[in-house]
Amino acid sequence: METWKIGDVEITRVVDVVQPLPATVLIPQAVPEALSDLHDWLCPSFADTEGNLKLSIHAFAVRSGDARIVVDTCIGNKPRPLGTPDVASTFLEDLACAGFAPDAVDRVLCTHLHFDHVGWNTVQRDGRWVPTFPNARYLVGRAEWDYWQDAEDPYAPEAKADSVLPIFEADLVDLVEPTCVVTDEVRLIPTPGHTPGHVSVVIESRGERAVITGDLFHSPLQMAHPDWADNADVDGPLAHETRLKFLESWADSPTLVLGTHFASPTAGHIVRDGPRFRFAP
Repeated sequence: METWKIGDVEITRVVDVVQPLPATVLIPQAVPEALSDLHDWLCPSFADTEGNLKLSIHAFAVRSGDARIVVDTCIGNKPRPLGTPDVASTFLEDLACAGFAPDAVDRVLCTHLHFDHVGWNTVQRDGRWVPTFPNARYLVGRAEWDYWQDAEDPYAPEAKADSVLPIFEADLVDLVEPTCVVTDEVRLIPTPGHTPGHVSVVIESRGERAVITGDLFHSPLQMAHPDWADNADVDGPLAHETRLKFLESWADSPTLVLGTHFASPTAGHIVRDGPRFRFAP
């Protein structure tokens, strides 16, 4: 597990799944030839020279004061795209080792409601899907839920029924605005486009700052090419605009950027690279 300190806040990456994925599955323009000029910083941590991305599906366990916050809950040992349902996951055990046993978690923050960000919201007991974190409030963007309550995840339409609706039925959900202040050190910022209510998470403490991207970026290569279409974006033009604004806002600053799907090293800085940007771990 990787851990970072931002002032008094501790952030730990807890991995569910890491696996290669052909880049063109997500980003059609990311053919191997188009990535060749990025190899010096993209490979081997985030991609290979054959055109595959190294995609990590992980949560961030954030300790802010007395609050224990889990940001996104991965796939969840469920039969999903990218998942490994035949392999026993150690995600919950690893989360507990980081000090975030299910009963000790205060808040679960969903940057959005795609299947690979809500999977461990629930576990199956006695044939029913029940909340994994029974003492937590699950924070879901109001605009995000407004969209998904009448829509289905195209990659895993069953995710709403087994990973989202049970937390509503247990009355554990707080619908929040995209600028919600979670603690004195943790707040949300709106980063729409990937989904209508997508948010990123800003952590600030003792003059230091970090931001958890969510799916604003699936891969650091999108920092070099924020305009390339991402097949998983609900609103591609808006996602492009949001990525570009984010890059302009955070480039060449001391802000630590933590990619929700970036393999290790997961954290780094956005730097200007001529007319483009790149990720510098």
